[in-house]
Amino acid sequence: MRFGYGTNGFDGHRLEDAVTVLAGLGYDGLALTLDHAHLDPFAPGLARRTARLADRLGSLGLAVVVETGARYLLDPFRKHEPTLLTERRDLRVSFLRTAVDVAADLGAEAVSFWSGTVPAGLPEAVAWDRLVAGCAEVTEYAARRGVPLGFEPEPGMLVDTLGGYERLRARLGGPAGFGLTLDLGHCRCVEPEPVPDCVRRAAPWLVHVQIDDMRRGVHEHLPLGDGEIDFPPVLAALAEVGYGGLVSVELPRHSHAAPELARRSLDFLRAAAPAREELFA
Repeated sequence: MRFGYGTNGFDGHRLEDAVTVLAGLGYDGLALTLDHAHLDPFAPGLARRTARLADRLGSLGLAVVVETGARYLLDPFRKHEPTLLTERRDLRVSFLRTAVDVAADLGAEAVSFWSGTVPAGLPEAVAWDRLVAGCAEVTEYAARRGVPLGFEPEPGMLVDTLGGYERLRARLGGPAGFGLTLDLGHCRCVEPEPVPDCVRRAAPWLVHVQIDDMRRGVHEHLPLGDGEIDFPPVLAALAEVGYGGLVSVELPRHSHAAPELARRSLDFLRAAAPAREELFA
């Protein structure tokens, strides 16, 4: 099983330093959130900076997934705005296309993104139409670049559950490149099924897994072991379904203790993961 760590949990570090820390701890990859401090997609020299990062990751043997959930990257006043549901959704689509380009140049395993929250007063049917149109455009572009997409259900957003993802995928016509990013904490927060059953349900489309602890009904990313999830059965389910992508720790509000939490998280995951002899018993 391959473990990664989200760079949105290393906001106090330069990207090159975060990469050095994660490689030194023994991680297999990272979930790279494009943001002001970490491979800013709007700063000059993006292609040059991306190539340098690709060389560095290659030299360290680190895999990468590109994340697009930076809080104030597109609008300095409104968190996560604009989204695929708002009037200026063209800006979000353009950014997602750029993320696909970065992913292609990095050799990333996927680009992860989400729907956004429904704007006040917008009919839900209109929100769905906007989402489908935006996802179709991004999916077509990603297919041309050979980059898988991982759509993430997010609590509080239009698509917040696996059922919502399945509905969206059906409306898009089930394109091969439109995969799923599954946050295991979100499963505990909002899904009615046990987390291992969510993994089995999601298995056909999984391209990335985010791992964090959480409590039922509370969307707060907690360090592993601090919430309600029993992780050994969850990791066993991932092994059972043959998932081979990154399992990336997602702690976006814990940058103040990033190196120590990254170390503790990897120790926790290695202890919770099924042993090789269990997999082939």
